[in-house]
Amino acid sequence: MTQALALSPEGHLKLVIFDCDGVLVDSEQTCCRISAEEARAAGLTIPPEKAVEEFSGMALPEIQKDIEKKTGKSLGSDWADRVQKRFVEAMKQGVDPIDGVHAMLEGVRKLGLPVRVGSNSSVEEMDAKFIATDMTHYFANRIHSARDMGLPKPRPDVYLHAAAQEGVSPENCVVLEDSNTGARAAVDAGMMCVLLRPGAEPVPDWKNLIRIHHLSEFVPILQKALQSQGSVR
Repeated sequence: MTQALALSPEGHLKLVIFDCDGVLVDSEQTCCRISAEEARAAGLTIPPEKAVEEFSGMALPEIQKDIEKKTGKSLGSDWADRVQKRFVEAMKQGVDPIDGVHAMLEGVRKLGLPVRVGSNSSVEEMDAKFIATDMTHYFANRIHSARDMGLPKPRPDVYLHAAAQEGVSPENCVVLEDSNTGARAAVDAGMMCVLLRPGAEPVPDWKNLIRIHHLSEFVPILQKALQSQGSVR
């Protein structure tokens, strides 16, 4: 049975906002691996298999603070920029799309819903990822970077900015996320959040949050919301 978005009576669905890593592009492991390498270089013992568990959903300034707190060492004011460059170069070498993402994006397009992206990645990094996965045409001039804003998730600013750029209210938006950090940002922005969480890993018990296990479940949820408000495309 298709889950339903708990939109308020005035909150007709007008905008879909995507996170990037782990939702559109399978880059989470690469970025977390690089972060773990940097952490080990600073003196922390983080095995490669624990990289995603340790750093998933975290922005680079947050990762830097965490490493510095645990090691007692300063990584320097240029650390985040240097690691960001490593991310970009890694993405240029190749990255995979999340399974089912192109079919999902075409489904959202057929529903007539506008889309935007709000990510902790930089715009430069997202551009490299979307070029590598043939998604640039979906998001031209509709990409928003919490890193470039200096206001990373779990702060809600990037999602509020995306909605403002579209000219819609937060209650008119649904966000597709994969991390608790990003989901917290979406919920705190006053938006409905769909959390992509495969497997049996639990999800937070938060209002305005529902779970899916695969991207194929997302479009039916949007379609159901449009039907309920009498605006099926």
